[in-house]
Amino acid sequence: QVQLRQSGPGLVKPSQSLSLTCDVSGFSIATSGYAWMWIRHSPAKGLEWMGAISYDARTYFNPVFKSRASISRDTSKNQFSLHLDSMTPDDTAVYYCVRDQEAQPYEYWGQGTQVTVSS
Repeated sequence: QVQLRQSGPGLVKPSQSLSLTCDVSGFSIATSGYAWMWIRHSPAKGLEWMGAISYDARTYFNPVFKSRASISRDTSKNQFSLHLDSMTPDDTAVYYCVRDQEAQPYEYWGQGTQVTVSS
């Protein structure tokens, strides 16, 4: 079955960068028609779609994050990653990796990573 497993730090200092990785099993991230995205949730802002990388490595970003976010992938490891620069306390949230496809939107989610930005 498809599983998404996240890894990364739970605590980041202000001005530092965040790197999260999502390891996918049971399904190739290069399968045509699928996109792999990052979404976060905070009580203050609710759910925020941050960006995505497609099966053919095109990236798309929410304009809110475009200047400081990047998404990459490693097909040899079947994983994709989020990098977010210049973290502030406002970036405190639970971050999720998600598989998306037009006919099966947001079908599979990672377990979530609570990221707290604090000195």
